Amino acid sequence: MLRVIVDCAIYRHGLRTEGPEDLSDALDEARAAGGFAWIGLHEPSEREFDLVTREFGLHPLAVEDALKAHQRPKLEVYDDSLFLVLKPVVYEPAGDTVSTGEIMIFIGDCFVVTVRHGEGSPLASVRRRLEQEPEMLDKGPTSVLYAISDAVVDHYLEVATELQTDLEELEAEVFQPDTGGSRNTASRIYTFKRQVLEFRRATGPLTLPMTRLAGPGALGGGVPFVDDKARPFFRDVSDHLARVNESVEALDRLVSDILSAHLAQMSVRQNDDMRKISAWAAMAAVPTMLAGIYGMNFDHMPELHWLWSYPAVIAAMAVLEVLLYRLFKRRGWM
Repeated sequence: MLRVIVDCAIYRHGLRTEGPEDLSDALDEARAAGGFAWIGLHEPSEREFDLVTREFGLHPLAVEDALKAHQRPKLEVYDDSLFLVLKPVVYEPAGDTVSTGEIMIFIGDCFVVTVRHGEGSPLASVRRRLEQEPEMLDKGPTSVLYAISDAVVDHYLEVATELQTDLEELEAEVFQPDTGGSRNTASRIYTFKRQVLEFRRATGPLTLPMTRLAGPGALGGGVPFVDDKARPFFRDVSDHLARVNESVEALDRLVSDILSAHLAQMSVRQNDDMRKISAWAAMAAVPTMLAGIYGMNFDHMPELHWLWSYPAVIAAMAVLEVLLYRLFKRRGWM
């Protein structure tokens, strides 16, 4: 068996039996047993995936997408299989960052092939949960497609909640009364906006595939290899996804507003600093002017040889400085 195969099993009446060592026999055994085979792979190379492609008759275009990864969420229908791309999202609390992986799902009449790229995949937990619910697993490959989609979208809701918490902390930092944010606040806001954008790339394009799987409508009709009885479950996933997309839109708008508010605060703070600098410069100009005039040392200057000239000039400087200070203080420049 290929080393990239994470798990291989045949399910009949919702119960698991281990898949054969020879992958070529898996599909035949599944059909003979009236069940389906579920093959899980992790980042296979072209040569390693070639056997799976031949045995299950996967379309070459879908195989190319599955091997190269970096795909948008999408749903494609081929003659012998259905191809769905999902992007699970991982939130890392240590760095408050969002990263995405990829799950490619091939669905046929009696097989499921999942290809995982990156981290954050819920496939192992989904398989364990389904194996504990044989009634659901007995529905065939459609149950696997629904369970994986539901797990990915439900985790989107958790990530959206975490991002909302981070946004509230960022908002509190920007609008704190004393400083209005540190020097790194703008950088943090831009970083957070990039996380929201990464999240949107995973959730936004998935709307159309979920709408098609949910059933007939303006944007979709019947999808082959999907049991009609499962459409209400996909509608539930679609509803959850709509909530996620609304949250992402709200996060994007709020972070843009916070960035605008932070930049406005920075501009106001700079104007305040410029007023203070201008006020101090004006106060420094008065004694400089008086000292410059009386420092020219001309013989015929008024009061130059007067006994009280020096104290009078110093007193005049002090009085003018006090008057300017009170004037600027009253206007809020100091």
